[in-house]
This record gives sequence, C-alpha cells and structure tokens, in this order.
Amino acid sequence: MTQHAVRTRTLSATDFAVPPEDRYFEDYTEGAVYEYGHVSVSEDEIVRYAEQFDPQPIHIDREFAATGPFGGLIASGWHSCGLMMRLLADHYLSRVASLASPGGDELRWAVPVRPGDQLRLRTTTLETRASRTKPDRGILRTRIELVNQDDLVPVSLVAMNMMRKRSV
Repeated sequence: MTQHAVRTRTLSATDFAVPPEDRYFEDYTEGAVYEYGHVSVSEDEIVRYAEQFDPQPIHIDREFAATGPFGGLIASGWHSCGLMMRLLADHYLSRVASLASPGGDELRWAVPVRPGDQLRLRTTTLETRASRTKPDRGILRTRIELVNQDDLVPVSLVAMNMMRKRSV
C-alpha cells in the first residue's frame, strides 16, 4: 500500500469483506455506500498542479484569486478529480480485477476545493451486472463523490468499471 493510502482510512461503519488486493466483481453490492478519507491539499500543492496543468489565474495567482468570484485561491477541478481518484484507487477499486473504465457521466464541480479542506470519498454502488458478451467480467456503475469538511460535494460523477469475476 502506498504512503498516501496509509494516511487515509475507512470512515464507514462497514467496509468490504475483502481488501482491494482480493476484491472481485462479486464483492461489490448494489446499494452499498462506503466512505474513506481524509486527504487535504495545501495552497502550494494547488499552485504547483495548476502551473503545470491548468494555469488559470484563480488557481495560480493569489492576488487575482482574492478579488475573483471565489474570494481566494481554489484547486483546479481536474486537481480535485485527481484527489478523488487517489482515494478511489486506494480504497474502492480492485487491485486484481479492475480491467478498465469505458468512461464516466455526470461530472460536476459544484463547490471549489480550497487550501486546507479536509476531503473524503463517498462511493455508492449503483449497479452491478454481468457482461452480456464477456462471461469473465461484470460492469460496475458507481456514484463517486468527494466531500469536504462541511459536507458539501466539490466533485461528483457516475463511473463505469469493468471488473473480472472471481469465477465464471
């Protein structure tokens, strides 16, 4: 497990019966909700990310951002997605059975991520279904939300993942 994963933990009353290293399609249950966290991002991390990938003034220029629509520096939405993905990979996705993702829907950036925010991941398994064309796998549809310390949701999306089955 990565150093980053060691700093985050399960926040739900329940978790999967098996860790990500042993998790297969059959281990995901429709309707299950899990929470994991916490991760935070510093002002310097926000600026460094934005300088490389999203150099808009609201992400890199502290003085401009202070007078902008958000009243201060905010993380790029793509940086926020990266933080969410890190928690998802550390805690929710299988390390042995995740095959790929054909994409996601309903990506929303509802509120900004600000320096020092305490962020957690909430996943809701919306659907699990066997593949019609490939019997060795199933398709998992999950609502993924990054939630801040005020219970606001800066980032959400519905993702699809193909997962290998434990048995065919």
